[in-house]
Amino acid sequence: MTKTVGIIGAGIGGLALSIRLANLGFKVTVFEKNSYAGGKLSELKLNGFRFDKGPSLLTMPFLIDELTNLQSSKHKFEYQKLEVITNYFYTDGTQLKASSNIDDFAQEIHSKLDEKKESVLKHIKRNEFYFKTTEDLFMKQSLHQIKNFINLKTVKGILLSPFLGLFSTMHKKNKQTFSNPKTIQLFNRYATYNGSNPYKAPALMNMISHLEFNLGAYLPLKGMHQITNHLVHLAEDAGVEIKYNETVEALEIGSNNRINYIKSNGVNYPFDIVASDVDIRVLYKHLLPCSFTPTKLIQQEKSSSAYVFYWGINKEFSALGLHNILFSDDYKKEFDYLFSKQFPTDDPTIYINITSKYCKDDAPEGCENWFVMVNVPHNKNSTIEYAIDIRKNVVEKINSILRTNIEQFIVTESTLSPVDIENQTSSYGGSLYGNSSNNKFAAFLRHANFSSSIKNLYLVGGSVHPGGGIPLCLLSAKIASQLIVDRVKK
Repeated sequence: MTKTVGIIGAGIGGLALSIRLANLGFKVTVFEKNSYAGGKLSELKLNGFRFDKGPSLLTMPFLIDELTNLQSSKHKFEYQKLEVITNYFYTDGTQLKASSNIDDFAQEIHSKLDEKKESVLKHIKRNEFYFKTTEDLFMKQSLHQIKNFINLKTVKGILLSPFLGLFSTMHKKNKQTFSNPKTIQLFNRYATYNGSNPYKAPALMNMISHLEFNLGAYLPLKGMHQITNHLVHLAEDAGVEIKYNETVEALEIGSNNRINYIKSNGVNYPFDIVASDVDIRVLYKHLLPCSFTPTKLIQQEKSSSAYVFYWGINKEFSALGLHNILFSDDYKKEFDYLFSKQFPTDDPTIYINITSKYCKDDAPEGCENWFVMVNVPHNKNSTIEYAIDIRKNVVEKINSILRTNIEQFIVTESTLSPVDIENQTSSYGGSLYGNSSNNKFAAFLRHANFSSSIKNLYLVGGSVHPGGGIPLCLLSAKIASQLIVDRVKK
């Protein structure tokens, strides 16, 4: 008899899980509260401009290729590797380009920042070691099954743990490696890729830069939202039913500690297996009886959030590329404000993403679509007190560094705040990556991809193991699908 699976949430993790299970013969239904799929990986169309609303960088695209290759589909996922990954701007006028060619990048750092080329190459090589030593242990399997620790790769990773930067911070390791504060700041920035603080996160997190420099940075040919569209096509081709505008209200638990029904819009739907792609805090606080709540897990420090401006600009800026960073003068102060004072600094680091540099249909001719993002704390209130100030600070900084008057070129505008992120994606406080990675045990403090107390409940997405971001969400689905298959076989 075919097993039925109900998945809550059509984010990247939920869609990937649905594709894997449907191709294994399960009958899968996905419940999505919005009228669209993708969660944070959605899009905004505004007066002739198209914007990717959330994630803007693709790494490890082979994980999407894996899903494509599970079935015969007319839908292909096309992407291109970036030759220039990021353009960096400092307040003193220093500019540099991070080339995908590691030697060229190291030479750029040497020429512009008077850093030893060998230091850059050594750092990137060390980050590759971090990644390759830990990927099998932390990213490709459940950390919450004893059997997964009884194999050669895991034993090797454990034996090498003293050399993995767990007892130093990203900043300390980067300060030991480099002499120029600008180089240190550049590599500290990778903590923001999972919403963490480089002055607290373990040096192991430096491995994030390995994904860009050694594995490559990519962009789908039609922008990041192409990922969502592609996964929806694959799911539908595999026979998955995606039910939009379906708000899940509760999970009905039977006397045998199994979920009997998903209650959505007042209707009970029975399933053999249930999987959640929603934030674990939402899952336990709103969908399950409080007796099942793992209090310590959901009280972990949350990652940062973002405040985003979507600007249609009626000018083309040749100095800017696809990814651009305008650094603050005091990076430590910026993170102190984010995680201690819970308020953005008046001198924020600004990220500008312009997909129209590659995807010409994303903006009218002679124009650009600017996704302008500032890291802000996850929100604990229902209002944003700094909305006016943050826009003023962003405009002033852009004008100062790019020597322009940006407001005269803004022809259309929309915003996304932590409150909006929470309302649209059910991410607690608008946290982008679930828990932060601000301590060396963070990997072990994420929720497992299965419930230890509810027999047929599994979890995917950015708030559970192995973490937030597109690649890790896709890996969470791979881990969960294997767990489900293993249990069904028993």
